[in-house]
Amino acid sequence: MIHIGAGKLGVSVVLILTPGWIEFAKVRLIKNYKLHIMKLSNSFSGALRTFAYFMASGSQYTLKGIDYLSLYGEEPSAIEQVFAIYANVIEMDNNGNVLNAKYAEKRATDYLRAYCDPSFTVEPPFEDWEVTLHAPPSLHDQS
Repeated sequence: MIHIGAGKLGVSVVLILTPGWIEFAKVRLIKNYKLHIMKLSNSFSGALRTFAYFMASGSQYTLKGIDYLSLYGEEPSAIEQVFAIYANVIEMDNNGNVLNAKYAEKRATDYLRAYCDPSFTVEPPFEDWEVTLHAPPSLHDQS
């Protein structure tokens, strides 16, 4: 079964195909589908760039007193988790304007603080969706 949404009209189409027709249908749908390429907003780009700069420079204000720069070479998975949390927590409005950059930074850096200082307790505790490591993109660009 293939479900195709129709956007603004709220109409959807369901095709029930026999196994022999599925590959044909996929090829036709892909051939006729117009790819809509989206770009990240300037607001998000600026928020991410700023967070990355302060993390990489060792001057992230929420990590004052924590020696974390050595983790970049020695334990990169800790840094990977920081950026995953940041990306999972950050929110944007319909225009792409970032709504909670400082909160996303705090949640992300609280993870690193707890990683470096076992006496630190993250409050509230992380929820699964915050710490999920989503699959990486393909090794080859689609375009």
